Amino acid sequence: MLAKHRIAALIQQVPWIGTLVVYVARLIQPRITAGVVGVVFNDEGQILLVEHVFHAPHPWGLPGGWMEPNEDPEETIRRELREETSLSIDVIKPLVITRSSKLRHHLDLSYLCHVAGVPRDLKLSSELLDFRWVDPANPPPLSVFHRRVINAALAERELLRR
Repeated sequence: MLAKHRIAALIQQVPWIGTLVVYVARLIQPRITAGVVGVVFNDEGQILLVEHVFHAPHPWGLPGGWMEPNEDPEETIRRELREETSLSIDVIKPLVITRSSKLRHHLDLSYLCHVAGVPRDLKLSSELLDFRWVDPANPPPLSVFHRRVINAALAERELLRR
């Protein structure tokens, strides 16, 4: 206990030591990536699903992508939707945040989102083949994570209606 107090006192007197410790710790820690998806509801209660070029086992899924350095997760989903579909969305709240089951140092984040109306003329990026507005209770086959996120979104919407 006494050693902790001495270390704290030293760092308070010489603050750059604390900065150096954090810097060294970051050099030896594994890097973590993060991906963000959005459950985007329209005014009719449908959700947006997109057909991905690079997702062979489950080509249909939620829109989203990887966070860029120094990017806020909410801004990631806004940026990804703009880049991939030309949509502007409202981000309502986080849904599910979990460690990826497939990538060792990767987090999966998801958000409940909304877009006004039922946009039909989306401009798809080269990463996407197609899109659909679907009943969230009847989606096509999806990954386990995407099904989990949609279920969380449905539960959250139900709570918000009360």
